[in-house]
Amino acid sequence: MTQILNDASPLKVIFSGRMALALIMGFASGLPLLLTMSVLQAWMTEEGVDLTVIGLVALVQIPYTWKVLWAPFLDRYAILGLGRRRGWLLLSQAALITAIAGLGLCSPARSFTLMVLAALLVAFFSASQDIVIDAYRRETLADDELGLGSSLYINGYRIGMMLSSGGGLILADHMAWSNVYLIMAVFMLPCLITTLLAPEPEMPLGKPHTLQAAVIDPLSEYFRRRNALLILAFILCYKIGDSMASAMTTPFYLDIGFTKTQIGAIVKIFGTGAVIGGALVGGVLMLQLGINRSLWVFGVLQALSTACFAILAKIGPNLNALAGVIAFENISSGMGTAAFVAYMASITNKKFTATQYALLTSLMAFPRVLASAPTGYFAKHLGWVEFFVFCALIAIPGLLMLIRIAPFNRK
Repeated sequence: MTQILNDASPLKVIFSGRMALALIMGFASGLPLLLTMSVLQAWMTEEGVDLTVIGLVALVQIPYTWKVLWAPFLDRYAILGLGRRRGWLLLSQAALITAIAGLGLCSPARSFTLMVLAALLVAFFSASQDIVIDAYRRETLADDELGLGSSLYINGYRIGMMLSSGGGLILADHMAWSNVYLIMAVFMLPCLITTLLAPEPEMPLGKPHTLQAAVIDPLSEYFRRRNALLILAFILCYKIGDSMASAMTTPFYLDIGFTKTQIGAIVKIFGTGAVIGGALVGGVLMLQLGINRSLWVFGVLQALSTACFAILAKIGPNLNALAGVIAFENISSGMGTAAFVAYMASITNKKFTATQYALLTSLMAFPRVLASAPTGYFAKHLGWVEFFVFCALIAIPGLLMLIRIAPFNRK
């Protein structure tokens, strides 16, 4: 980052084309995610679907955990005459727009199986889009721009999530769910246009010339590194408690007495502002702390903020308490995610960006999908207070792994 500050003012760097693309592509990644999570959970809750079943529907996001399987194809081949990155990005975004609109035509009560299949398609095309966006960001940003670029990407990501979840829940109080999903599909169109206008990244290190090289070489290069398996275990565990808690927050808010409009306004819109602030603060603090120390500090704050939901469960539907818990949790989450994403990008080889980054982010998505599946059962049988305490404690193993892979005394 020193090089950036020497060569140009921070404001010039923040408002550069590279950073603008990181922000817009973050929006494109964030918008679809909660359409198969909290928004769909609210729809299912409203139509009387059992809480345990709602938790299990989180499994539709399995494509996020297996995207490393088709990432090598995106590293190897260029399509549509637009290059490796823009061609696949355009295709995945067009398919995603269609899938989101199709999901809105289903009903949790009348066509549950069809709804699950449509949600699975949304997750698949969203995961495919993420593969390309992650690779694009890594290939267009210099190493010393990763912290700032990751912060802006996360901000765009959270704005997209705010629009789909907060905006979606508020709209659902005034119109049919099918119209909500159609509107969200329309909001993906500017992202598709941005893809057409964006430049294709340069490839100074070249690209894999065979499919075998695209599949084998990225993995063999990674697994020859010291602590390779421990790093994967860390990525799996670092945000597991935060992810498990987040999987049940929408049913939790509804269950203790908050309305959908209150959830949309405070949890989603106000909360997203807190996350954006947290990501920006995290990006600035990383300049001083470095990535390693940031992972420690922000990880501890994440765990503490998760425990605060147990306090909210005791207090009940109090708007001031909700705003306080959401502010603390989302600021901590924003800072933690900024450090986490910057760490993963920093250990990726640019020659195999899509495949290696997909490997790392697949594990990052694992807690959100598979570990989140039984959360409905846990919440139902433990109770809300005990459930959130459990989610806070389960974050400890990930923090302990930092002793080996990211010692606090090294930036």
